[in-house]
Amino acid sequence: MSEPRKRLCEAQRWIIKVGSSILTNDGQGLDHDLIAGWTADIAELLAAGKEVVLVSSGSIAEGLVRLGWSQRPSAVNELQAAAAVGQMGLVQAYESQFKAFDRNTAQVLLTHDDISDRRRYLNARATLNTLLSHGVVPIVNENDTVTTSEIKLGDNDTLAAQVANLVDAEVLVLLTDQSGLYNKDPRTNPDALLLERADASDPVIQQLAGPSGTAFGSGGMGTKVLAAERAAKAGTTTVVASGREPHIIKRLSEGEALGTMFTSQQKPVHARKRWLSNHLRANGELILDAGACAALQNKGVSLLAAGVKACHGSFSRGELVSCLSSEGQEVARGLANYNADETRQVLGLPSDQFVSVLGYAMEPELIHRDNLVVNR
Repeated sequence: MSEPRKRLCEAQRWIIKVGSSILTNDGQGLDHDLIAGWTADIAELLAAGKEVVLVSSGSIAEGLVRLGWSQRPSAVNELQAAAAVGQMGLVQAYESQFKAFDRNTAQVLLTHDDISDRRRYLNARATLNTLLSHGVVPIVNENDTVTTSEIKLGDNDTLAAQVANLVDAEVLVLLTDQSGLYNKDPRTNPDALLLERADASDPVIQQLAGPSGTAFGSGGMGTKVLAAERAAKAGTTTVVASGREPHIIKRLSEGEALGTMFTSQQKPVHARKRWLSNHLRANGELILDAGACAALQNKGVSLLAAGVKACHGSFSRGELVSCLSSEGQEVARGLANYNADETRQVLGLPSDQFVSVLGYAMEPELIHRDNLVVNR
């Protein structure tokens, strides 16, 4: 058994994400046989002293079936209505299956705002950790009933990676309708080969991933590769595998070589900086000169106004901004010490001139290095 597969056997905390394409039996309603199989596998993990968080898609897809809609609508209010209807059946299905193993479940609905707000993030972390300590299986889903722009491609793959970061999980399993990542699209290339291992931080890997292939699923292989890269920031190993494979979770936990395992060469990121990196939307942009880009990437310093050439957007003190090179590539992101108007007034200036320009100086840097995540 390879060392990475051995780590799966030894892992204590698991995040398992189930996609809509397999959960809803190709649009025919919830596949209760598959749910029963996953539940039995998870129950074995729990009996062995492991902890499991289940991130489940399917509320919208189940709602479409219950409402008799053959296609996923584009109107946000219709998507939200489908989510509200479908969430009832989704929770009932898991609750009844886990009851057979005398296991309690808990419904946890999150939005990206819950992840990006520091106080709510810590509250969610505490709640999940408490549930796990009591042997409860949290069933996590995107709160599609109230979200708007969050209902989009691959959202729950991203959410699963964020939950992995949130609770410091060792393993993230993404169950889908594909056996893993191939070197070609297996639907059109019979000679496509399954990749047993891949580096989540390798840019070439993302190019191999394709779009979603079903009307009921919202994510494709590309979102799973990105999720694996995000989860790697917490040192989490990700496996993408077929949810239709018999006893897939149990077999993975025993070290069997199934699916594609994503590891990473990057070092795990500190918990606070993982929280910063989980912000999906920045409130503004700072354009840096070449010297500032190099200093952030190579020296681990704070961002000073002297190295900033332009400021775009509207943001307040403490809000997230993206730091871009002149070519438009994101170099870093962090929490601003000054709002957008103040930042524009001090662009290119040394810190000792802040008082003469603004009349005050709160901090000498635009973004302190402790509040800065650098892309390397």
